[in-house]
Amino acid sequence: RTRALLQQLPPQDCDERYCPDLAEEERHQLRVFSARRRREALGQGLACPVPGPCHGCPCRKCGRRLNKGDPGISASRLGDQFWHPSCFSCHFCQQLLVDLIYFQQDGRIYCGRHHAELFRPRCASCDQLIFMEECIEAEGRRWHLEHFCCLECDVPLRGQRYVMRSGRPCCRSCFETLFAEPCQACGDPIGADSEEITHQGLHWHARASCFCCSHCRAPLRAQPSLTCHHGRLFCSDTCSLSHDPSSGSASDSSDSAFASAPSPDS
Repeated sequence: RTRALLQQLPPQDCDERYCPDLAEEERHQLRVFSARRRREALGQGLACPVPGPCHGCPCRKCGRRLNKGDPGISASRLGDQFWHPSCFSCHFCQQLLVDLIYFQQDGRIYCGRHHAELFRPRCASCDQLIFMEECIEAEGRRWHLEHFCCLECDVPLRGQRYVMRSGRPCCRSCFETLFAEPCQACGDPIGADSEEITHQGLHWHARASCFCCSHCRAPLRAQPSLTCHHGRLFCSDTCSLSHDPSSGSASDSSDSAFASAPSPDS
């Protein structure tokens, strides 16, 4: 219950004590924002049997009828309407509302987190609402200017090249040092700016000098199928057998390879 409350009703959305780094103007905006939400949108559902006058009324969410005496949830801010208990959930995340606490907007109910995000962006780093005039937007998420930093070394990335790693930005240096895959052909890391081809969990630079037949050196980029044997690529079974005469079978696989732009998380 506590975890659900912290998720649905983030204390930093309504109490400046949880946001110690805010400038005075931002504190003022948070106070005004929080007071307006409480005044105009906040409510608590009431669990009660459906009364006689509402017999046969449709559930506000699913539309199935509610009969007299059925368990239901009413929300005073939305008039004489009822929900099934299992339907009284946030319009955005579909989670059941803890303690039936809701925020209404345009006839819909939300948890506190997603109601606040209708009006203010949320920083992907500190999880606070952003009241600054400027913020950074990348990969569909927002950050405070000072919070858009490398996940490993904390170097600021505003105006810099970066790679997304597990949903967080990483500077090119850290990415190439810690996360870049080595090329199966040349052994060098496949950097953030390099195009990569993967096959059977192995990685190659997409250039012709790396992604080529290990025997005849023919480029394999446009090859519809290829043969992989002990981590080496071949354009055909003939080349595979010629390269390893002692091999009794031609290959491990003849699947197609997959090319990807710079890296899976880039």
